[in-house]
Amino acid sequence: MAVNGLQGNFQAQPRVFGHSAVLLSGSATQIAGTEERGCCLFIGTGGDIEVILEGNTTSVTFKNVPSGHFLPILVTHYVQGGGDVLAIF
Repeated sequence: MAVNGLQGNFQAQPRVFGHSAVLLSGSATQIAGTEERGCCLFIGTGGDIEVILEGNTTSVTFKNVPSGHFLPILVTHYVQGGGDVLAIF
């Protein structure tokens, strides 16, 4: 089954459920396990969240992210922000 807008075999079979989570701390190093594909984030304590997205080399800041929300983005590096941030794989 192909997903509309996705191409290639890898993208045609996206993983839609997390199977692992890692608590993140402020550093611009790569999140372990994101060498091939980024991960989404769960924001325990909100605020401004600075990350590097899959496919980018510069950081982007998401402003005023509420506590208890998921960011459905593909992140490879967590730079800073928020608290109790989980990387969901």
